[in-house]
Amino acid sequence: MAATCQENSRIAMSRDLPSLNALRAFEAAARLHSISLAAEELHVTHGAVSRQVRLLEDDLGVALFGKDGRGVKLTDSGVRLRDACGDAFERLRGVCAELRRQTAEAPFVLGVPGSLLARWFIPRLDRLNRALPDLRLQLSTSEGEFDPRRPGLDAMLWFAEPPWPADMQVFELAPERMGPVVSPRLAQETGLAQAP
Repeated sequence: MAATCQENSRIAMSRDLPSLNALRAFEAAARLHSISLAAEELHVTHGAVSRQVRLLEDDLGVALFGKDGRGVKLTDSGVRLRDACGDAFERLRGVCAELRRQTAEAPFVLGVPGSLLARWFIPRLDRLNRALPDLRLQLSTSEGEFDPRRPGLDAMLWFAEPPWPADMQVFELAPERMGPVVSPRLAQETGLAQAP
């Protein structure tokens, strides 16, 4: 029984590239340095991630992780594959975000840390809705390092200081003010009540 060129191409491609599920499980475990955290992120069990990583190692014929005390440590092969997977998935995320933004129905995606969202943005949301009633807003919360180039974001609100990335437009919304907040009793006891 002869296979067509198209069938041969499909068979060759399936042999050349491991399972996407296995690559996703490996990439998450490698990035997070933990099978458990990868399982949590992917909403699967610890065993499911372990099984996918084991299948990937069998498919490639190399060990990707080694033991490191109670955790896991990437082998040299694992580091190479982690870097390649990270780049590939980041590219895919970016292209998918661009494709979603091309539709007229696409929401405006605003990245904002949870603390800023709760304390500053939410109290102003009603006013924003009145000013821009046609705006389809989607909030993307994140904490941690300032990353204005995160795929899928149209804009970002953040507590940050210069220098700003040269290729970004930055608008200061308000200066940050900081000061102590203490109980009246503590202010009296420490002399803060008399401070200017």
